Amino acid sequence: MKLFDVYPLFDLELVRAQGSYVWDKAGRRYLDLYGGHAVISIGHTHPHYVQKITEQLGRLAFYSNSILNPLQDELAEKLGRLSGHNDFSLFLINSGAEANENALKLASFHNRCTKVIAFKRGFHGRTAGTVAITDNPSLCAPINSQQHVQFLPYNDVAALEQAMSEEVCAVIIEGIQGLGGIYVGTDEFWQAARQLCDRFGAVLISDSVQCGYARSGKFFSHQFSGVEPDLITTAKGMGNGFPIGSVLIHPKFQAKHGLLGTTFGGNHLACAAAIAVLDVIEQENLLVHAELLGNYLMAKLRQIEGVREVRGRGLMIGIELESEAKPVRDALLFQHGVFVGSSSDKNTIRLLPALNLPCEAAQEFLEKFALVMSEVAVAT
Repeated sequence: MKLFDVYPLFDLELVRAQGSYVWDKAGRRYLDLYGGHAVISIGHTHPHYVQKITEQLGRLAFYSNSILNPLQDELAEKLGRLSGHNDFSLFLINSGAEANENALKLASFHNRCTKVIAFKRGFHGRTAGTVAITDNPSLCAPINSQQHVQFLPYNDVAALEQAMSEEVCAVIIEGIQGLGGIYVGTDEFWQAARQLCDRFGAVLISDSVQCGYARSGKFFSHQFSGVEPDLITTAKGMGNGFPIGSVLIHPKFQAKHGLLGTTFGGNHLACAAAIAVLDVIEQENLLVHAELLGNYLMAKLRQIEGVREVRGRGLMIGIELESEAKPVRDALLFQHGVFVGSSSDKNTIRLLPALNLPCEAAQEFLEKFALVMSEVAVAT
């Protein structure tokens, strides 16, 4: 048997990682400014994280959700306290796509409607429901294309006002669009979405899978706009590499047995990983660090020749170049040993480093990026 060939692969095999660095099998070190799609939130193999998972593995790795699991209660308490959503309930699953699927399901159960408003350049997952609300028709199989979805321009309040009606089940928004190229939702846009959902009985979903969990400098990026969504979805940085996702659920939603379910969601190892991540975010004050270091990086990046625009918040940064990003991205990786990310915008590079990225590592990146930009300018 061989692997189903769906991933374009770099010719690299990583064998070790520590903090913000990874090593390949030849022993070469790379600075990781991408974290495997924003997954590595507290750095690779953080000692506290390793300890908590190792201890839990020695006790009990998994049992189903048919028994009491105090780790789930501990995770819910810590997440509620650190995020400022103590009054919400928590449903645990395994991934961001699952989180968004369950959020859509809860919304439809709540108001019995089926139409969803999503936004251009958005990405919400590759499962049956989430791929339908993702603005990329090439990802949709015929079976996925029968959903009632309307795509609107991001940050366009007038378009949202025109599209809203009592038929709308949910409005789903990424507080900062990730794969689309790091576009930030405006205060006006978020506040209008909240008011319109209230007026028409629709559910407001904050897809915080990539932009949540302290990445923006607040726990959730929508908090910059003073808005409380009805449902908040998380994953990626929640487990620092261990698969876990969640839906934070407003008190107005009524739970009942059998409404939602999962086999692996909220298992003992996953909870231990997620608790360790929250411990480190709190103990190392990573909300403040992400905001301050992100502001510094964005200010410095704007000064580099060949950069058209820098977008983002905290340590979720998009660098739009005056030319295509691929030559710069490849040179950073293969010549200078720096991982950065691409986006659906061919001119934009994404930075999604660990939230405890050291200042020296940030400076190392700035120097190498400026060097590559000068080399590319000479070459063209």
